[in-house]
Amino acid sequence: MPSPTYDDVRTARERIRGAIRPLTVLPAPDLLPGTELWLACEFLQHTGSFKARGAVNLLAELTASRALPEVGIAAATGRNADLGFAWAAQRFDVPATVFLAAGTAARKVDRLRALGAEVRLLGDTQDEAATAAAEFCATTGAIDAYAYEDRAACAGAGTILLDLLDIRGDLDTIVVAVGAGGMFSGIAAVAHQHGVRLVGAEPVGSQALHTALARDAVTDVQIDSIAADSLGAPRISAAALEWARTAGARSVVVPDAALVAARRSLWDHHRIVVEHGSAAGLAALATGAYRPDPGERVGIVLCGANTDPADLCAG
Repeated sequence: MPSPTYDDVRTARERIRGAIRPLTVLPAPDLLPGTELWLACEFLQHTGSFKARGAVNLLAELTASRALPEVGIAAATGRNADLGFAWAAQRFDVPATVFLAAGTAARKVDRLRALGAEVRLLGDTQDEAATAAAEFCATTGAIDAYAYEDRAACAGAGTILLDLLDIRGDLDTIVVAVGAGGMFSGIAAVAHQHGVRLVGAEPVGSQALHTALARDAVTDVQIDSIAADSLGAPRISAAALEWARTAGARSVVVPDAALVAARRSLWDHHRIVVEHGSAAGLAALATGAYRPDPGERVGIVLCGANTDPADLCAG
């Protein structure tokens, strides 16, 4: 069985209970007439994304096993995961060092520092910052907290579907935006156990899972998408690819224009603000990339809201 396992996810839910915000689930039949549609509003989670679940699960596990060095953890994703790890580290009173490219927006740097993280701005690109983070871990013994490859972080993300099934136990299908595959892997473990159909949605310009399934191997892809800041992983994790095969997941891709339209639809109909990547699931339904059967009960994970809403509010 791929990692994380269903038992890993169940253990994660007990471990993070009380630390995370409860999942809010909203009906949204108006977004897709004829389909019983439910929105899992994980963008309301601490730090504005699902990453907090995996981060707190990882830190709780490391703390319990006394595996955390005094220097703490390091992160260098340049995306939502850094915020999740900084928040969890603050909660556990653990040092967190985040490595970002020198040109990173001041707003992001300030937010990480407000969570207690030490931020180091190094290199012209995030890849160069990540190299510096790897060197830091190698020389200091800090834990590399990069989310998508870690079993504990993936299992934490998988608790979203457990929580959703507590509310909508009759769910037929779950549609998930896919980046590097951490959330996808955890949710796949739960979907497989409960017989829920799993659909992974990606931008056309960032289709790491879709490409890996087509070539039957993890493959580097070029990133060119409006959702690159959240879904722009150059490759899918091996665990996510294995879970996609095991769970019989459906993989679909959508153009950037559909992401923009789906994000706008969420605002216009429900006054919900999410990042473009978070709208991938709705875009898959709106474009017909995935077509539910009549009466199919479908859930969409709205996984992040780290975005500037100015363009929505102006419309």
